[in-house]
Amino acid sequence: MANISKSFFSLLIVFLPFLLNAQRISYSQPQRDDNRKTDFEIIGKINGNFLVFSNNRSDNSISIFDDEMKLLNRVNLGFLPERYINAYFIPSEGFFYMIYEYQKRNIVHCSAVKMDGQGRTLSDPVELDTTQISYTSSNKIYTTIISEDKQKIMIFKINSKDPKNYVFTTFLYNPNLELISRRRLFMPMEERNESFTDFLLDNEGTLVFAKFLKSNSGDYVSRVSLVTKGPKDDDFSIKDLGIGDRLLDEIKIKIDNGEPTIYKLAGFYYTQKRGGIEGLYALLWDKATSSKIKESFIPFPEDMRAAAKSSESNMKMAFNDYFINQMINTRNGGFLVVSESQFTTSRGGYFNRWDYMSGFYNPYLSPMSYYGSPYYYSPWNRYGMGNGAVRYHAENILILSLDKDCNLVWSNVIPKSQYDDESENLISNHIMNTGGELHFIYNQYDRRNMFLSDQSISPEGKITRYPTLRNLDKGYDFMPRYSKQVSANQMIIPCLYKNYLCFAKIDF
Repeated sequence: MANISKSFFSLLIVFLPFLLNAQRISYSQPQRDDNRKTDFEIIGKINGNFLVFSNNRSDNSISIFDDEMKLLNRVNLGFLPERYINAYFIPSEGFFYMIYEYQKRNIVHCSAVKMDGQGRTLSDPVELDTTQISYTSSNKIYTTIISEDKQKIMIFKINSKDPKNYVFTTFLYNPNLELISRRRLFMPMEERNESFTDFLLDNEGTLVFAKFLKSNSGDYVSRVSLVTKGPKDDDFSIKDLGIGDRLLDEIKIKIDNGEPTIYKLAGFYYTQKRGGIEGLYALLWDKATSSKIKESFIPFPEDMRAAAKSSESNMKMAFNDYFINQMINTRNGGFLVVSESQFTTSRGGYFNRWDYMSGFYNPYLSPMSYYGSPYYYSPWNRYGMGNGAVRYHAENILILSLDKDCNLVWSNVIPKSQYDDESENLISNHIMNTGGELHFIYNQYDRRNMFLSDQSISPEGKITRYPTLRNLDKGYDFMPRYSKQVSANQMIIPCLYKNYLCFAKIDF
């Protein structure tokens, strides 16, 4: 008996870490009106409830779920007009703002309403701005961005009717949605191949983005400028980063709102036209002095290439299908660069980086005279969806850790292989940040069955593979790429059950 007790105690010690780290999943019941054609947005956790917005043509509503994902109420948003275009949600403590666009005749209206965790309006809808257009629009005109501390909100629009001189109109608000400043600024566009990165807002209310020049073939970036606009500035500050004759890929920006405020830029680089990706370009920019702090070109060694190589690539072209998805600040002043191998194949041949160029989603391809926003879009109306000739692939995840001097500290690869013949909804991953580690959540096939997998990486670069998540009921198809972290240890993940849209909550 003593030996049995000792054996049980030993097994308990061995499996205790897995038991403590076990995740719990709670499912919502599929709703009759929500299916795979439903547009949705996960709002977040408000007053202990979990809120999800859904749009089914002219029917707009917010579903309120409790901690067990049981539907408490479904509130119809009767104030939304029929020609609703899009909505953006800003969750806060005890309430959230819904900023939405709609068209009435030839006028696009941008309005806002304040709501609570029960889906009740706390204010009447307030009109923030209007834009006159001469067509029926289904694309958004206004972009909303918020600062990391949620104390600044900016709404802006870009009129690109004159291809050589874009007109920006910016509206900066405080957390009570009271207007701080309104500015109309001009952006000279010297070349027709100039484009913008994502738009960010620092804690002081400064708009930050980069303007870059792409080659005529679209293969690489040959010039990059950092663009900023302070809360009260009447003009843009445009600083050439001086990359010379170097060839860069798509540029990403991350704001470090510390003391001092640092803008961090990263992108892959080439050494020759139409060549393979050779390494990572990284730059730190001091906001106060408006100058470079550090700049690095980090070549990728052979062992990293061997680890990162996907099933469709060779060593020389190992990184040509990688796209930077996210940059994450670290406590020591450094940052992580997270990228994923993404590509398509088809009956007509292989789509490479230049043919496809992030065909999973390109926010800047818009036929209208205004740029669309990269921050809100329907997960269903995707490029190429329903084209059975195209196979979407999402493979290995590469994580690079850089210190405050732009030196590479460590790198690691999470190996995976995913594909889908209909769309990319079920592939790729979501990052859950629990503070002590980053969890990468993704679907993985095993003997024709799809399982939700969880691999984490520590601040030191150590990868931990957790057991398959519990409560993976059969019949649910998860879409991790559209998940949202709603608290320190909870995330909401959309899923399909018999063609109906529902949601699952994972507790870490």
